[in-house]
Amino acid sequence: MAAPQLHPLNHDFQWRDAERASRRRLSAEQIDQFNTDGYFIERGAFTPTEIAEVAAVIDPLEAAQDAYVRSQRGGRYRLTDSEAITFTLHLVKASPLLRAFAVHPAIRDICHDLIGEDVRLYWDQSVYKKTEKVQEFPWHQDNGYSFVEPQQYLTLWIPLVDVDETNGCPWIMPGLHRMGTLAHRQTDIGLLCLDEADGAVAAPVGVGDIVVFSSLAPHRTGPNLRPGTVRKAYILQYAPDGAVVRLADGTTVPQSDPDRQFRILGPGVAA
Repeated sequence: MAAPQLHPLNHDFQWRDAERASRRRLSAEQIDQFNTDGYFIERGAFTPTEIAEVAAVIDPLEAAQDAYVRSQRGGRYRLTDSEAITFTLHLVKASPLLRAFAVHPAIRDICHDLIGEDVRLYWDQSVYKKTEKVQEFPWHQDNGYSFVEPQQYLTLWIPLVDVDETNGCPWIMPGLHRMGTLAHRQTDIGLLCLDEADGAVAAPVGVGDIVVFSSLAPHRTGPNLRPGTVRKAYILQYAPDGAVVRLADGTTVPQSDPDRQFRILGPGVAA
């Protein structure tokens, strides 16, 4: 495998290990796997009822986004291709239930154990994979899309249906997260940071589980090969309070929009 190159804004990065001390939820083994591989799976974080309620809220929001892209954008808009994959953004702004889900006790405890005492929601989106077109989503790091500092933040990939290799579960490339943000190039589908990924690991998960990974873990999802189905996922990302997006010209944009980047841990947040 050709050696990956660093992002032009990635200078002198050093991975900060999550510590075992003061754990609320995670095992020492999970923290060690996160530090070593950049990911782990948390089983049974939510009840089936909780996930069904989340899906019931997201489904009509995704349907409206899909209808808009099909009718007004010719089926393609940013990363959305209505025949293959739809992205629906900032859902916590549209739903009190999703805003409450974003501070679920399991989520707060995972963020505490991996980030620390002062944490904000950074991003939330649904990603629904269709079957009209067979298409994977390519190898990328989440921090390759917007260069966040600190570069380490946390992605919680939450399936709303059971997912495996046949309908688009995540695949992770272990270990490369410790290099920091890699250089990405544009493709017809999205950004790409790896041409090959020998040693990549599939992460099949069921309803109630979470694939927990670093913003720096290269990952992809395969196509949905189950005819007549939709692979549904809700993705929540969390960053330390004070995180900024650094632009190419060196300016920074604080990530503290109160409507969608609210604190989930820290001053003023009930324990």
